[in-house]
Amino acid sequence: MEFRIDKEIFLKALQKVQGIIERRSSMPILSNVLIEAGESDVTIIATDLEVGMKSVYPATVTTCGKITVGAKKLFEIVKEFPDLEITFISKENDWVEIKCGKVHFNIVGLSSEEFPYFPVIKDENLFGIEASVLRGMIDKTCFAICNDDTKYNLNGLFTKIEADDNDGLHLKMVATDGHRLSVADVPFTGKSSTELEKGVILPRKGVMELRKITDEEPDGILFFGLMDNSAAIRQDGTYMLMRLIDGEFPEYKRVIPVANDRTVVVNRENFMHSTRRMSIISSDKFKGIMLEISEKEMRISSSNPELGDATEEIDVKYEGEPFTVRFNARYILDVLAATETENIRMKFRDELSPSIILPENSDSFISVIMPMRL
Repeated sequence: MEFRIDKEIFLKALQKVQGIIERRSSMPILSNVLIEAGESDVTIIATDLEVGMKSVYPATVTTCGKITVGAKKLFEIVKEFPDLEITFISKENDWVEIKCGKVHFNIVGLSSEEFPYFPVIKDENLFGIEASVLRGMIDKTCFAICNDDTKYNLNGLFTKIEADDNDGLHLKMVATDGHRLSVADVPFTGKSSTELEKGVILPRKGVMELRKITDEEPDGILFFGLMDNSAAIRQDGTYMLMRLIDGEFPEYKRVIPVANDRTVVVNRENFMHSTRRMSIISSDKFKGIMLEISEKEMRISSSNPELGDATEEIDVKYEGEPFTVRFNARYILDVLAATETENIRMKFRDELSPSIILPENSDSFISVIMPMRL
């Protein structure tokens, strides 16, 4: 196999798969990237058996063929090449020769025969969705994905298509770690399926790689669908597969309180900066802050026996009896960072019940947070 390719294109191709490569696998081949030269292009494939990605790039091909090479080391080599065309040649015994200007590398590869098969993704199984919409939904939910591997059914993003009271369809994404829950909701006009109507769980790693893809063409259309217990994604010449988590996601609607009748409206920026300031002095382990809410005012405070204490007062819209509640500051900041409106609504019942945070004039994003005990 022999081909020539622009350095920037090759570098981008290798950088794109670095997050997928399995570095501590018992299968050495999974640390490699499969490079396949066709008639006039080069295909780059990487997989860890949970998430896989295949992208096609233009190249000048002299001889067709395929080989696998250590993905991390090849990326480091190409990154330091001068900005010139790269010549890539596979030789006998799976050795690879790479030249760029006066730089010349010979490195060891592995036979492509051992590399896992990447299934063919058929476009008719996919529906289109704006990349910016998908990115927004991921940003509003991914921070609440559980990091405890023993709770495997919470280690991903629950994705479902639901009908509303007017027979309209909505695409929903939900994440929870047991202490907080986040739901993103957008109108859906694509082609539904039985699996999506039941709901599927996208793995955390696949969701993070999908988030990166949405950044490449933020104003473009991304295609999404399901096949063989996997989620399939296409954007231009890039295909990605992620194996769905096999488990039951909790009935999230039961977690969303319906009796929270104390509503507080606060400026998002003011609340976010104040919470950050208060969290500086709070305990590194718990990051607890106290909210003392009364008419038209919220007093935010934190205390740490080893450092001292801090307080700040900000204006709010609230009419009712004063009350006090305590939260993990990080949970509050994650929600505020994902909210785009000028003001947010906070809905409380009492000091120990779950609280709701949502945009001021929208239900497209709802976050539920458990308070800390006072």
